[in-house]
Amino acid sequence: MQVVQKITPCLWFDDQAEEAVEFYTTIFKNSKVVNISRYGEAGHEVHGKPAGTVMTVAFELAGQAFTALNGGPTFKFNEAISFQIMCETQEEVDYYWEKLSEGGDEKAQQCGWLKDKYGVSWQVVPTILLEMLNDSNFEKSQRATEAMLQMKKIDINRLKQA
Repeated sequence: MQVVQKITPCLWFDDQAEEAVEFYTTIFKNSKVVNISRYGEAGHEVHGKPAGTVMTVAFELAGQAFTALNGGPTFKFNEAISFQIMCETQEEVDYYWEKLSEGGDEKAQQCGWLKDKYGVSWQVVPTILLEMLNDSNFEKSQRATEAMLQMKKIDINRLKQA
């Protein structure tokens, strides 16, 4: 029996759900396409999609379940929702930043946040940043905040120097 995740994020795409899922599953380890469902004739007056085209893609990224929906151009992604990627090393930060920002919106890059080529927002966060921001020494935490605010991609060595 398959265990169903209690809460699964659903990402609304115009018509790039399958393409986006292929992109994401090549970036994250422990990722896969679980299922693809297709539009049929039923409901055509509502969805307007040709029968046989991809409706949803159930997939996993790093073991986390997601659904991608080809819902049409009605809704667009924005920064109000983002996905955090917790990274232990600078190499990991660099890897995710390079892969996810490829073809994305460079103007949307700040403080570890980026927007990918599909408009989805991601936060590439070194775990040490959270430790520094939550430091009990207020002055240290403020220096880390000031350093972070000067960066697009987070640089762990620059944080430590602050």
